[in-house]
Amino acid sequence: MRSPTLTILLALAMAVTDAAMVTLCLALAYLARFDTTLLPEPEEAHAWEHYLPLLPIQAVVLVAVLAARGLYHIRRNASRVDELQQVASGVVMAAVITVGIVAFTERDFPYSRAVIALSWLLTIPAVWLARLFHFGLHGTLRRLGIDNERVLLVGSGEVAHAVLDKIRRSPIWGYQVIGFVTDWGSPRASQLEGVPSLGNIEHIDEVVHRHRITEIIIADPELTHQQVLDTVRRVDTREVSVKVFPDVFQLISSQVAISDLHGLPLLSIRDASLRGWRYIIKRVVDLAVSGLALVLLSPLLLFIALLIKLTSPAGPVFFIQERVGLDGRPFWVIKFRSMRMDAEHGSGPVWATRSDPRTTALGRWLRRFSVDELPQFVNVLLGDMSIVGPRPERPHFVQQFSQRIPNYWDRHREKTGLTGWAQVNGLRGDTSIEERTAYDLWYVENWNLWLDFKIMLRTIPALFRNPNG
Repeated sequence: MRSPTLTILLALAMAVTDAAMVTLCLALAYLARFDTTLLPEPEEAHAWEHYLPLLPIQAVVLVAVLAARGLYHIRRNASRVDELQQVASGVVMAAVITVGIVAFTERDFPYSRAVIALSWLLTIPAVWLARLFHFGLHGTLRRLGIDNERVLLVGSGEVAHAVLDKIRRSPIWGYQVIGFVTDWGSPRASQLEGVPSLGNIEHIDEVVHRHRITEIIIADPELTHQQVLDTVRRVDTREVSVKVFPDVFQLISSQVAISDLHGLPLLSIRDASLRGWRYIIKRVVDLAVSGLALVLLSPLLLFIALLIKLTSPAGPVFFIQERVGLDGRPFWVIKFRSMRMDAEHGSGPVWATRSDPRTTALGRWLRRFSVDELPQFVNVLLGDMSIVGPRPERPHFVQQFSQRIPNYWDRHREKTGLTGWAQVNGLRGDTSIEERTAYDLWYVENWNLWLDFKIMLRTIPALFRNPNG
């Protein structure tokens, strides 16, 4: 069960740790400035005692700012990269406030500017790493059944199956699915992958009370807005959290802006005039990252090319294949060859599967860690691809998926990428095309520069936990 006392204790522990981190970082910055040769020799040396009055100011301001930003609220499925962004922005705000307090209370700024700047710079990774430790500790407690949420699913269709699967694959979230309820008019299933049916949604208040439910996940996008509101009204939201799987409008809600037409209110869902800038920004980032990557990875690329030639001398090092890119335009993608030369002889285009028998011994390793994709940095440099975007598919499969999957073609409104939102969420290789498409469409509609950086940062650890390798 959820433990409010444990939540409070963990939040207090995080606050104490944050205060300790900012204090430690000020001490390290002082040592770097005055007791080492890392920085130019200062004109005037300051005694450490001179900085002692600053310690409680920095600690109190940092904790207050992070608390005001809600960073002591323990989120069960928090992204580590998002947490870094939140911590960094909070630390910057705390630094500005601290400098303002000192400047207002002191006639002259009595501290070394290098020490202050370095201390706050060090505070960002220090606080973030400490929080990762706390999240890991909390996750361990949840795995042991401590501070778990008792979850009730609303729905029994594909979405409910997907939500249940995600929960079961992430025990660190601490979600325990007790059962499910269905819509008034829906046929009631007796079980959902081993989870029992607890009745109809019209009796949800009784179900919540009887089974001590602490969180409801509405995983039925077919419910009308009125039905969702009625469901929320039937439960005591002071004791029960309610989460809703989004419908199409909610998926694109981050792009919604309020405007007017001579006094008539309008919701602007997509502003085409803003989309030109996103391509300029992405192109600048693509050029910088791909150029740097090709320079730094050139020894590795050469080494892999030699291994391919030594282990499979009959075929070429590179594999060139037609793929579909932005606005449906075809281009030639470059990969290290990981399959036999006759891989599709007599069969035509075939979807690659886990442990594909057509791969070479070296190719299996290359595909396991996506090393075969590294030459695509050249595609990025040439402008055919982006670092981040939906993965490119072959024309044969694009035609198939476009006929089978609604809105599949919309993913081509963005440049294809080396990595993408679907890939860092575990949808790589031989996985559900429908689910990958949903992730790709969400990315296309919700793009921002930070999202690209977040995906880049999450790509590296994702390579080592590839379930389809």
